[in-house]
Amino acid sequence: MPTAKLVFVVDDNPSMLRGIGRLLRQFGFASRLFETGSALLKHGSFDSAVCLILDINLSDGSGIELRHRLADQGIKIPIIYITGNDSPATRMAAMASGCVAYLTKPFTANSLIQPIERLLAEVV
Repeated sequence: MPTAKLVFVVDDNPSMLRGIGRLLRQFGFASRLFETGSALLKHGSFDSAVCLILDINLSDGSGIELRHRLADQGIKIPIIYITGNDSPATRMAAMASGCVAYLTKPFTANSLIQPIERLLAEVV
Protein backbone atom coordinates (compact mmCIF):
# COMPACT_ATOMS: atom_id res chain seq x y z
CA MET A 1 0.00 0.00 0.00
CA PRO A 2 1.45 3.39 -0.99
CA THR A 3 2.38 5.71 1.85
CA ALA A 4 2.86 8.85 -0.23
CA LYS A 5 1.02 10.41 -3.12
CA LEU A 6 3.53 9.18 -5.69
CA VAL A 7 2.52 8.61 -9.31
CA PHE A 8 4.68 6.91 -11.93
CA VAL A 9 4.39 8.26 -15.48
CA VAL A 10 5.67 6.67 -18.70
CA ASP A 11 5.48 8.70 -21.93
CA ASP A 12 8.05 8.88 -24.72
CA ASN A 13 7.19 12.51 -25.47
CA PRO A 14 9.44 14.60 -23.18
CA SER A 15 7.11 17.63 -23.34
CA MET A 16 4.08 15.57 -22.37
CA LEU A 17 6.06 13.86 -19.63
CA ARG A 18 7.19 17.17 -18.11
CA GLY A 19 3.69 18.62 -18.46
CA ILE A 20 2.10 15.73 -16.61
CA GLY A 21 4.79 16.01 -13.93
CA ARG A 22 3.99 19.72 -13.46
CA LEU A 23 0.25 19.02 -13.37
CA LEU A 24 0.68 16.34 -10.72
CA ARG A 25 2.78 18.71 -8.58
CA GLN A 26 0.08 21.39 -8.84
CA PHE A 27 -2.37 18.91 -7.34
CA GLY A 28 -0.01 17.85 -4.55
CA PHE A 29 1.35 14.63 -6.07
CA ALA A 30 4.95 13.57 -6.38
CA SER A 31 5.91 11.89 -9.63
CA ARG A 32 8.59 9.65 -11.02
CA LEU A 33 8.93 10.13 -14.79
CA PHE A 34 10.12 7.56 -17.32
CA GLU A 35 10.58 8.02 -21.09
CA THR A 36 10.50 4.30 -21.88
CA GLY A 37 8.92 1.13 -20.63
CA SER A 38 12.41 -0.32 -20.21
CA ALA A 39 13.35 2.51 -17.84
CA LEU A 40 10.26 1.79 -15.76
CA LEU A 41 11.06 -1.92 -15.58
CA LYS A 42 14.64 -1.16 -14.48
CA HIS A 43 13.30 0.98 -11.62
CA GLY A 44 12.23 -2.15 -9.81
CA SER A 45 10.13 -0.95 -6.87
CA PHE A 46 6.46 -0.22 -7.45
CA ASP A 47 5.09 -0.46 -3.90
CA SER A 48 5.31 3.27 -3.20
CA ALA A 49 3.22 4.36 -6.21
CA VAL A 50 -0.50 5.08 -6.10
CA CYS A 51 -0.78 4.37 -9.83
CA LEU A 52 0.95 4.35 -13.18
CA ILE A 53 0.02 6.78 -15.97
CA LEU A 54 1.01 4.86 -19.08
CA ASP A 55 1.14 6.01 -22.69
CA ILE A 56 -0.13 3.29 -25.01
CA ASN A 57 2.30 4.00 -27.86
CA LEU A 58 5.86 4.07 -26.51
CA SER A 59 9.09 4.22 -28.48
CA ASP A 60 10.12 0.83 -27.10
CA GLY A 61 6.79 -0.99 -27.33
CA SER A 62 3.13 -1.00 -26.45
CA GLY A 63 1.95 0.33 -23.11
CA ILE A 64 -0.66 -2.41 -23.05
CA GLU A 65 2.04 -5.06 -23.51
CA LEU A 66 4.06 -3.37 -20.76
CA ARG A 67 1.02 -3.68 -18.50
CA HIS A 68 0.91 -7.42 -19.23
CA ARG A 69 4.64 -7.75 -18.49
CA LEU A 70 4.14 -6.05 -15.13
CA ALA A 71 1.24 -8.37 -14.31
CA ASP A 72 3.30 -11.42 -15.35
CA GLN A 73 5.94 -10.29 -12.84
CA GLY A 74 3.29 -10.08 -10.11
CA ILE A 75 3.29 -6.28 -10.09
CA LYS A 76 -0.18 -5.01 -9.32
CA ILE A 77 -0.44 -1.28 -9.87
CA PRO A 78 -3.52 0.65 -11.03
CA ILE A 79 -3.11 1.90 -14.61
CA ILE A 80 -4.34 5.09 -16.26
CA TYR A 81 -3.79 4.79 -20.00
CA ILE A 82 -3.20 7.87 -22.13
CA THR A 83 -3.03 7.93 -25.91
CA GLY A 84 -2.94 10.28 -28.85
CA ASN A 85 -4.12 7.55 -31.24
CA ASP A 86 -7.53 6.43 -30.05
CA SER A 87 -9.32 3.61 -31.83
CA PRO A 88 -12.09 1.24 -30.76
CA ALA A 89 -9.69 -1.73 -30.89
CA THR A 90 -7.08 0.04 -28.75
CA ARG A 91 -9.71 1.17 -26.26
CA MET A 92 -11.09 -2.38 -25.96
CA ALA A 93 -7.60 -3.86 -25.50
CA ALA A 94 -6.78 -1.27 -22.83
CA MET A 95 -9.99 -1.90 -20.94
CA ALA A 96 -9.52 -5.67 -21.20
CA SER A 97 -6.01 -5.35 -19.74
CA GLY A 98 -7.48 -3.74 -16.66
CA CYS A 99 -7.25 0.01 -16.19
CA VAL A 100 -8.89 2.58 -13.97
CA ALA A 101 -9.09 5.19 -16.75
CA TYR A 102 -8.46 5.59 -20.47
CA LEU A 103 -7.77 9.14 -21.63
CA THR A 104 -7.30 10.51 -25.13
CA LYS A 105 -4.78 13.33 -25.59
CA PRO A 106 -5.34 16.15 -25.11
CA PHE A 107 -7.17 15.56 -21.84
CA THR A 108 -8.25 17.92 -19.07
CA ALA A 109 -6.47 18.17 -15.75
CA ASN A 110 -9.56 16.93 -13.93
CA SER A 111 -9.92 13.86 -16.15
CA LEU A 112 -6.41 12.83 -15.09
CA ILE A 113 -6.56 13.84 -11.43
CA GLN A 114 -10.02 12.43 -10.58
CA PRO A 115 -9.11 8.75 -11.09
CA ILE A 116 -5.99 9.22 -8.95
CA GLU A 117 -8.03 10.83 -6.18
CA ARG A 118 -10.56 7.97 -6.39
CA LEU A 119 -7.73 5.47 -5.93
CA LEU A 120 -6.47 7.34 -2.88
CA ALA A 121 -9.98 7.44 -1.40
CA GLU A 122 -10.20 3.64 -1.77
CA VAL A 123 -6.93 3.19 0.15
CA VAL A 124 -8.08 5.25 3.14
